Amino acid sequence: MLNGGGLISLFAELRPALARFLQSRGASPDEAEDILQDVNIKLLAELPGPVSQPRAYLYKMTNNHFLLHRRTAGRRERREEDWMSAHGGNGEADGQPSIETELIAREQLAILQRLLDDLPERTRIIFRRFRIDGEPQRVIAGELGISVSAVEKHLARAYEAISAAKLRLNEDHPGRRSLTGERGRHVI
Repeated sequence: MLNGGGLISLFAELRPALARFLQSRGASPDEAEDILQDVNIKLLAELPGPVSQPRAYLYKMTNNHFLLHRRTAGRRERREEDWMSAHGGNGEADGQPSIETELIAREQLAILQRLLDDLPERTRIIFRRFRIDGEPQRVIAGELGISVSAVEKHLARAYEAISAAKLRLNEDHPGRRSLTGERGRHVI
């Protein structure tokens, strides 16, 4: 018999075997990892009492999460198909952003461009080379004859200016536009 802590240890030990089990049931490797993460979270949250057959318990729990995952995915797919047919869609999502999204993105890009143009020349050059061209900081430092620490300070100055502009924009027009994209990710 194992209690919650022992069950979690056994789960960690069995995780590769449980992943293979899920893949044999048709789960992709990524899907198997998602399911195992859900099982792990449930074990940590609930800490079940003593279990007489811990291996069988973990396999059953994993299988139940797999079935739940598949049912949920099936429902989601049916909902999307129903929505598409109800709204005259052809079943394919339009990859183009809406006109509004495109205009907002252009406006944000123009704001960012003006902000970068207002930075001191060396800061602007370092920012562009690092963020846009993808050059390593040590290469930029060597070519400009400055230390890596100085490059980092120029980048910090640029990031502070961008952050301040983002805050001003969000305060001026709450909910209307921002320098962040979907789910709060920064555009730059």
